[in-house]
Amino acid sequence: MRLIVGISGATGAIYGIRLLEILHELKVETHLVLSDAGKKTIQLETAYDPKKIEDLASEVHALNNIGASIASGSFKTNGMIIAPCSIKSLSAIAHSYNENLLIRAADVIIKEKRKLVLVVRETPLHEGHLELMTAVAKKGGVILPPMPAFYNLPRSIDDIVNQTVGKVLDQYDLEHNLYRRWDGSLTGSGT
Repeated sequence: MRLIVGISGATGAIYGIRLLEILHELKVETHLVLSDAGKKTIQLETAYDPKKIEDLASEVHALNNIGASIASGSFKTNGMIIAPCSIKSLSAIAHSYNENLLIRAADVIIKEKRKLVLVVRETPLHEGHLELMTAVAKKGGVILPPMPAFYNLPRSIDDIVNQTVGKVLDQYDLEHNLYRRWDGSLTGSGT
């Protein structure tokens, strides 16, 4: 399997980092694009060095490299994930405004009818945000905001992050044990 991973400048850089860690463990070929704001957010929100994150990827592409392999539909991939996805990136994708490689790669995924998953990170949402999400969904994109499920009784931020990353992996049928799947039982519920 070959996936493109983008990390844009929205809060929640840990989603993209954890995704890369798990994909690395699963030996999935990954092509990483980090926006400048994404690098800054990593430094502000985590103890990770962006270089260490780049080391998790099979290949790293410069944001301004419009000649990169992932800028062409002839480069076969199984899809792309942007985690987190800022509203700026969402807007550019919705309007095919290919100002950089992150957006161009997403546009290629859409035009080639491959799976694009956007972990959109914003709250509250106004009508414009919802319209952008709808526009991308109509083009075939999957909008997967990080909304925790509490039936699996998360005990830490890691548990909450892992559940979202697990939902992303589910979109590509990648096996994992990042969260407890709902089985219909109410054990531990206190009701």
